[in-house]
Amino acid sequence: MPTDQYHEPPQELSAEVRTFARMCASLSEEAEAIGWYEQRIAVEQDSAARAIMEDSLGEEYKHFSMELEFLLRAKPKWREIAQGILFTDGDIVSHGEKAEAEAD
Repeated sequence: MPTDQYHEPPQELSAEVRTFARMCASLSEEAEAIGWYEQRIAVEQDSAARAIMEDSLGEEYKHFSMELEFLLRAKPKWREIAQGILFTDGDIVSHGEKAEAEAD
């Protein structure tokens, strides 16, 4: 099993921590795929190809969201901070600072 996602010896990490690390890696991979699809869609001239890519992009959004939810459920403090930022209007940084301060 590849271990490049770990910064500590995997055999010293609990199964829970290894799962968390795998989900973080998956989240990063989904974010990268979203960026790739956005670029491809922006330049694709063929409407059928673009439609397929847009469908694939929706799958990446879904996977990213499911992985994020898994991680937020695993880390209540992360969830608490995220709830103060996500789906709000106004200044994102201000919301982030406030949410972080309130979670401490």
